[in-house]
Amino acid sequence: MIECERLRLRPFTLADAPEVARLAGDRLIAETTLTIPHPYPPGAAEAWIGRHREEAERGNALNLALERRDDGAVLGAIGLRLEPEHGRAEIGYWIGVPYWGNGYATEATRALIAYAFEELGLNRVYAYHFIGNPASGRVLEKAGMRFEGTRRQHTRKGNAFLDSHVYAILRSDR
Repeated sequence: MIECERLRLRPFTLADAPEVARLAGDRLIAETTLTIPHPYPPGAAEAWIGRHREEAERGNALNLALERRDDGAVLGAIGLRLEPEHGRAEIGYWIGVPYWGNGYATEATRALIAYAFEELGLNRVYAYHFIGNPASGRVLEKAGMRFEGTRRQHTRKGNAFLDSHVYAILRSDR
């Protein structure tokens, strides 16, 4: 568990599945992420949460709930796709639409970057976002990451090839 000023980043439990399904089921979330479908299928939240422990034990990923400390509300998710052999990880997150614009993504991203460097001993944390989602770029910049470039038509989402911006932070940048 990682504590921040307003948030607690903690492992998901199956009890979180209904709220994950509700929040992730919003069309706007699917539009700004690669792996969240719309409509969000029944049972998808339970299946996703069910894979977390094995992924963590294999050292492949760390997926955490963003929980508001004052009331325990689940606001979204944040995680690392780990590449320990290269000393790096990709950070990714989504915040439920009702919670957009409150700085939660930035706070959680800063905390997870610190954890990646201080506890996991990584050298680099990077992230991508679709160019149609500039708010995510602002989150990454506020979290201390630097813009590195554009991956032109790098990702296929449905029938479209989308550009994405790349951001990263190195241990030595902090």
